[in-house]
Amino acid sequence: MSAFNQLPRSIKKTVRYILQDTDEVKLLEVEKSLLYAIYTRKKELENQKRR
Repeated sequence: MSAFNQLPRSIKKTVRYILQDTDEVKLLEVEKSLLYAIYTRKKELENQKRR
């Protein structure tokens, strides 16, 4: 079983949407949102490690 198959369904749907249905403007919006969410979560995890 690949690592992709073990991801939550919402992530799989997002990837499928990016690959099939998005135009350039929406792709940039999705990219911005995902990068922000990943950055924010990484910072939270780093702060938890320091405690």
